[in-house]
Amino acid sequence: MLTSAQISASFESYLGSLDYSRPPMNLYAPIEYVLSNGGKRLRPILLALAYNMYCSDSMIGQCFDAAAGIEIFHNFTLLHDDLMDKASVRRGNPTVHCKWNENTAILSGDGMLVLAYRQLCQAAGDRMPEILGIANETFTGIMEGQQYDMDFESRTDVTEQEYIEMIRLKTSVLLAASVKIGAVLGGASEKDASLLYSFGEKLGLAFQLQDDLLDVYGNPSVFGKKIGGDILCNKKTFMYINAYRMADAEQKKELDRWACYTGDNPDSKIAAVTAIYNAVGVKELAENLIACYFDKALSELESVSLPDNRKTELKAYSRSLLYREQ
Repeated sequence: MLTSAQISASFESYLGSLDYSRPPMNLYAPIEYVLSNGGKRLRPILLALAYNMYCSDSMIGQCFDAAAGIEIFHNFTLLHDDLMDKASVRRGNPTVHCKWNENTAILSGDGMLVLAYRQLCQAAGDRMPEILGIANETFTGIMEGQQYDMDFESRTDVTEQEYIEMIRLKTSVLLAASVKIGAVLGGASEKDASLLYSFGEKLGLAFQLQDDLLDVYGNPSVFGKKIGGDILCNKKTFMYINAYRMADAEQKKELDRWACYTGDNPDSKIAAVTAIYNAVGVKELAENLIACYFDKALSELESVSLPDNRKTELKAYSRSLLYREQ
């Protein structure tokens, strides 16, 4: 079995070989910029690890077209997400709408969506109806999740259950689809593919909750984004929802006041809201739920009908995501 590091290196080389340096440059240069800005390559690695469970190491390159399709689609969503959130930094670099302009970000993002489908079609072969079916359902779910996320910004009554469903759609389903597509391309049974989808979905919930946690408590020098962005945007995250639920009357009043803050000292808002998070113990609550979802993910992986040694690398890589700093 190949390690995640070996797969990452091989996939990075493959991704770098994709040449989008053609006219009109103002369409393709932002795409190359986004794809060359690094990132964890989490989704393509998960896809390749799942594929490798069923295929020999020497065949790993045969799943890279699909892995690239998933990675390109993921970066398309980030490009448009940054535009909608008015974010200025992604992975320590200026976002596309800041480096170029908003119209360029929209059009280049649309181009990435088409390129993602092109890569998936190249990979699918005689499994094209199944692969594109997974992709279509997944991509639609992600758009639905993004809409819920935007809707939540103007609501004050978002529940934890609604939030979990939103991140399942916006984040988890793409991780789940990545694992399932890798398994399907590798020849997994329908039962195994379904179990691996469920594994990826629960892993995705743990991953997004961890991302929310890092947005407040992470190290900005390694996180790649400004700490406290969710607080400044009044995002209804798991931590905010539960902090408000557990807050006393005075703390609720304080959270309401900062939600309406329009001053020129954003750090004061981040510090004040984080102080309330600390006071009510929401960090520990989030950490416990992350561990719970991760345990459920591992349980699904254990049920896959393969010898344990075929699951070792996927399990190890998944565990590394739980203890990340970015």
